[in-house]
Amino acid sequence: MSAAKPTPATGGQIVPLRRPEERRTALSDLSDEALLASCGVGDPAALGALFDRHHEAVYRVISRLLRMEPGETDDLVQTTFMTVWQSARGYAGKGSVRSFLFGVAANTVRRHFRTTRRRLNAYAAFPEPLPGGGPDEQVARTQQMKRLAAALDELPHDLRAAYVLCDLEDLPGAEAARILDVRAGTLSRRLHDARRALRDAIEGGGS
Repeated sequence: MSAAKPTPATGGQIVPLRRPEERRTALSDLSDEALLASCGVGDPAALGALFDRHHEAVYRVISRLLRMEPGETDDLVQTTFMTVWQSARGYAGKGSVRSFLFGVAANTVRRHFRTTRRRLNAYAAFPEPLPGGGPDEQVARTQQMKRLAAALDELPHDLRAAYVLCDLEDLPGAEAARILDVRAGTLSRRLHDARRALRDAIEGGGS
């Protein structure tokens, strides 16, 4: 993917996030928490380092939550990191920085959906069928993945978001619930319903 680094504006000027090699090396040694804290005091290089480290994961989450052209997804990645830049001081240390970024991304998608009124879908980023087995097995696996992809597309946004964050991105339930601003029990119910729908699609769907 080819998302470009965001360039925060300071005093009416665009501040490039490219930095000297020695600065890049020093930033690479910092923790996510330290980088986010530096963003909170206006360090654009820290935002660039955070972008380098996490933009692929943010892109993946956004593309799974909202079906768009790659260029539009890149735009939302940019918006996500600019929002992180603006809200870094609000990070309270509850959960990982990665979870914080995913929460900003999820809210960015939600706002985009509300303002454009687009139908929300997920990119079905499931692995290709594994090698091995005969032709019949390969065909069966491919059909299974297609059913799973179609079922994920059809899930309501709330169920899809729970499934993407917990099962595809492996976030702990408590962090996912905090990102989605729901109670743990609500998240658990959504995740159960999403898994059941996907399981039914695999076990009983057509080709």
